[in-house]
Amino acid sequence: MRFAFPLLQFVAIIVLVSSCGSNSSYHMDVYQTTKQGDYLKLISRNTSTKAQGKVISLNIEPDHTFQEFIGFGASFTESSAWNLATLPITQRKEVLNQLFSPTDGAGFTLTRTHINSCDYSNTHYTYVDEGDTELSSFSIQEDLQGFTGDENDQVSGIPLEDPSYDLIPMILEASQVQDAKFKIIASPWSPPSWMKEGETATMTNGALSPKYYAIWAEYLSKYVSAYKEQGISIWGMTPQNEPLHAHNARWDSNGFTPEQGRDFLKDHLGPQLVKDGHLRIDNLEDGLKVLIYDHNKSTLLDYVSLTYEDPEASKYAWGTAFHWYASSKLEENDWYTNDLKQHKSTYPNKGMIHTESSIDIEANDPIDQYWRVSKDYAGTFIPFQTYAYDIINDLNSGTQGYIEWCMILSNEGKPNPYDNFNSAPVLVNPKTHEVTYTPLYYLISHFSKFIRPEAKRINIEGANQDGIIYTAAKNPDQSIAVVVYNKNEKSYNLDLSIANESYMVNIEPNTMQTIHLREID
Repeated sequence: MRFAFPLLQFVAIIVLVSSCGSNSSYHMDVYQTTKQGDYLKLISRNTSTKAQGKVISLNIEPDHTFQEFIGFGASFTESSAWNLATLPITQRKEVLNQLFSPTDGAGFTLTRTHINSCDYSNTHYTYVDEGDTELSSFSIQEDLQGFTGDENDQVSGIPLEDPSYDLIPMILEASQVQDAKFKIIASPWSPPSWMKEGETATMTNGALSPKYYAIWAEYLSKYVSAYKEQGISIWGMTPQNEPLHAHNARWDSNGFTPEQGRDFLKDHLGPQLVKDGHLRIDNLEDGLKVLIYDHNKSTLLDYVSLTYEDPEASKYAWGTAFHWYASSKLEENDWYTNDLKQHKSTYPNKGMIHTESSIDIEANDPIDQYWRVSKDYAGTFIPFQTYAYDIINDLNSGTQGYIEWCMILSNEGKPNPYDNFNSAPVLVNPKTHEVTYTPLYYLISHFSKFIRPEAKRINIEGANQDGIIYTAAKNPDQSIAVVVYNKNEKSYNLDLSIANESYMVNIEPNTMQTIHLREID
């Protein structure tokens, strides 16, 4: 099996390139990830290189700006924490460094986590005792208490290097990585079973009973307060993960129709968060952000319209969260770019963040599966290509951030007690301590490492070429990142024009590149 290598192994080299032969205004570094085996590798170009083959001219306009970016990253889950607990402490810290360091690693800046248990928890759990309508027993100890090895058959018998490790310790340790700065969106998969109606199994399917709406709202607000007491600020919250997936789910789930979602936010959750000082309706940018929906973008518009067109509900909602699932239908529906653009034009003051994507793991081939046709529950597609197109199309349609599901799983996509085994940016063999950085890690790094928080998307235009997709952003330090993906089986030359300067870059087949331009002092 071939293993990818962490970013630390690549030494940065500054390359100055100008095809016109005069002094350039920018230093240019080009990083690429290829099917042939480059992983965020710094490549050099020089002025003597002549264009070979077709040239694609791209004009970059740094002063023509669009949405501000919040970040890129993946999610903290109990399963991710368990995998780290199997590693020696020094190795565990190095994995987190590779995920969160903006210099040595991917520099993740936007993350997600779960409220109560989720599909990547070892067991079903909540934060209160059964029937406690006063919430007097509320405690987040489940996220602090560590692991025993008795949680389920998948973790049984596997030695833990640090049994005291858990979800909250993982988040706190990640925050201690030098220069790490990341935001967290928290989402519930299910309320406690005793609050629900129509379940098919513990915390699975069914819906929250209306008589518990007020109590559940208070519960969610208590979660934000409890995490703050642990030194963790929750940046955003979605009222419900995948509210339309609560009829045939195999794991923690809860149904909310568009009407129920609107009413829960308007009459209960919004007022409770305001009362407890978490949310400010006079300035939604200051304090906790509520992101509604949190489900597939294919049905996004129908769901959010009921909330956004009700002023008393809309005043609590910062924006919309969405997922990518039904992967096989993304390409044939143009990645739902029209839906996202319509959302942006119809609700220009509401944000948009992609909060979940994942693919099933092929445990015998977790690296190459990203580069060839793969098949899972969503159909048949090429994972690396699908991710590249989905992210870039989302960004070009107004999306402000992109979050993958679990950031760390085992080499078999575990632990998942529901036989739903995913891949992840980082895979850990809990028995041998071998760590694999998958192509997905590097793909996300092309964005997270070079498009930093508060960067703004900028205009980039050129002749259309099938199989070539790109986006560009200007960072607060005025550096510019251009991310390009070539899914074709032949190479092209990119002629980048900016500020009356020209830069020629060759992009190989099946390659993603980030072209990082920094102004010369």
